[in-house]
Amino acid sequence: MSVVDAIARLVAPRSVAVIGASADPAKTAGRPVAYLRKHGFAGTIYPVNPRVDDIGGLRCYPDIASLPEVPDVGIVLLGAERAHLAVRELAERGTAAAIVLASGYAETGDEGARRQRQLLEAAGTMRILGPNTIGLVNLSDRIVLSASGALEMERFSAGSIGVVSQSGGILGALLSRATARGIGLSKLVSTSNEVDLELADFIEHLADDEATRVIALYVETVRNPERFRAAALRAARAGKPIVAFKIGRSEAGAKAAISHTGAMAGSDRMYDALFKQVGVIRAQSFGDLLDIPLALSTGRTLHGRRVAVLTSTGGAGTLVSDSLGVSGFDTPAPDAHTAAALRALQTGDHASLDRNPIDVTLAGLQPDLLRGAIRALLASPSYDALAIVVGSSGLAMPELMAGAIQDCLPLSDKPVIAYVSPHAPQVGAVLTQRGVPAFSDPESCTAALAGMLQAAGRRESSSSAQAQAPGFGDGDVAAAATLRDFPVGALDEAQAKQLFARFGVPSAAEAVVETTAQAEEAARRLGGRTVLKLLSAEITHKSDVGGVVVDVGPEQIAARLMLMTEQVEALTGVRPRRFLVQQLVSGGVELILGMHRDLIGTAILLGMGGVAAELFGDTTMRLLPPRGGLSHEDALGMARELKTWPLLDGFRGRPVADVEALASAIVSFSQMVATLGDRLVEAEINPLFVLPGGQGVRAADGVAVLAAAGSVQGDTR
Repeated sequence: MSVVDAIARLVAPRSVAVIGASADPAKTAGRPVAYLRKHGFAGTIYPVNPRVDDIGGLRCYPDIASLPEVPDVGIVLLGAERAHLAVRELAERGTAAAIVLASGYAETGDEGARRQRQLLEAAGTMRILGPNTIGLVNLSDRIVLSASGALEMERFSAGSIGVVSQSGGILGALLSRATARGIGLSKLVSTSNEVDLELADFIEHLADDEATRVIALYVETVRNPERFRAAALRAARAGKPIVAFKIGRSEAGAKAAISHTGAMAGSDRMYDALFKQVGVIRAQSFGDLLDIPLALSTGRTLHGRRVAVLTSTGGAGTLVSDSLGVSGFDTPAPDAHTAAALRALQTGDHASLDRNPIDVTLAGLQPDLLRGAIRALLASPSYDALAIVVGSSGLAMPELMAGAIQDCLPLSDKPVIAYVSPHAPQVGAVLTQRGVPAFSDPESCTAALAGMLQAAGRRESSSSAQAQAPGFGDGDVAAAATLRDFPVGALDEAQAKQLFARFGVPSAAEAVVETTAQAEEAARRLGGRTVLKLLSAEITHKSDVGGVVVDVGPEQIAARLMLMTEQVEALTGVRPRRFLVQQLVSGGVELILGMHRDLIGTAILLGMGGVAAELFGDTTMRLLPPRGGLSHEDALGMARELKTWPLLDGFRGRPVADVEALASAIVSFSQMVATLGDRLVEAEINPLFVLPGGQGVRAADGVAVLAAAGSVQGDTR
């Protein structure tokens, strides 16, 4: 049986065996049978318990072998010590999938990990959801395969948002919160320990699910980044946006041994890069994990940042407008034609119609007036979206107000959302069920619109993520040939830049010297104004120990070299023997270009460079595709994302920098990283000078660490 068929039978089974079912519905083991019947499962239920004859009128079977047919799904309620026995029996009978609820597996330590391996071995080709899972809920087809207490609720709204969570408890929390707000969900799956089926499997399933329009993820870790990438891109091709809330943002992240890049590219930043490149919208708060999918589930597209705020209560309108402004949205005043249309709806001096928020005081009491204002704003070319503030007057007649707004939705494809100012969950639920996403906080309105804007922008970026730049060579063979002349371990600066140059990243002219006479001759040959540096593979942060002097002439360099020798020896206990005399590069913008590798993948980092690179923290990242380096388009996109991009683009009369040469250098650097693979442990250029247009780029300093052939380099934390 294919994976697709097995998951389809898991999510929508015709028959379910409940192994270890209890006749007491108050117990956890009694819930699955009770919930299946309570919520309308139309298939066959087979309780299995040798000590009970029937459960709620259903015949109870003494063991799996006694079942009259092969069940599509088995819910295993046995403890971790015995669950594998039931899993093996189900697999031997040909069951498509088993749901293992027991805890006590890999989350508990080595013994639990052994049990988890035992469980997988027992399953054979049968698929497993869990262990340590709360199960799954298919609201589209009224199929509940779960023991979550949240299912005690009488009814749920089926809708178009699919949820996949690596936490069982969070699944119940999202289900109960969505129900209270009138948000319709399609499928909810708790993957938990993911001994077999994982996030990617259910993303792929939901990408093909006709009942699902948006996918929401609660993520603790991505165990298989390449499968996740492929699944997310599949969802993007299907036109189904993904919203993910990833916990663990406070982790210290990966710290590389000697480069700045590792400190600036912590593990959470790697998730940011992964999500961005495959079109996943990252929820910044737990509330966003429902708010953003709710807005996206309308199917409307936000094409710009101009928002009309329609209110009948001034203070609440200001709250929404202010929150929007902080996040970069515009709330422009109505254009003349729109203002005239609004004034025609209401007479008197109690309305503020020439500004935004648009305060139509009586709209909350007169549905016809509200309809007229909404029509005028949706028709206006000045706005891309409409946010309607529902004040206290809406409490008396929520259905009437919701109906008035709903009537106007077919007139435009612009997003329309509502902010319910008083605490009135029932009003928000009515609006949401009528197709108007309703929120109880102004910040939620902003998050929802921001998510819609990201979704519109990421449709294109996620499709470009499928393109792969060509590799530089043939994997290990190319790496071995390229690195034949270089030692294993940390390279000195000169060696690192020679490596970068082999892949097309030019460096400043320089010479390696050992004596004062050699230094004087090199300074004259390089044009007079130079930089003198300590050259050592062991001391890479040279500035920290007095190992860098800038703008030194031939007549000064001998004395400066002797002084540097004494200072470095005093601070490190090591007397330097070799130095680098480098042509002074000026008139360019200093950037940092580096790589970082961890369990998520390998990323290229670009940022503001120099000695304060970590202090400023102005960086952007791209994960390498499965094969090859970054594209030229990716590289240009990285440069434009920097806060310091204006410095490259002619800020306040500065010459426009050679951005094309910068992009070429980024591509070349990324191809080096892709080609060398695990042989390259660390690599960084800091600073990379980007000179004025037509003059190219120069690597002015470099770090590289190489591993021996055949060694496996893991996370450098």
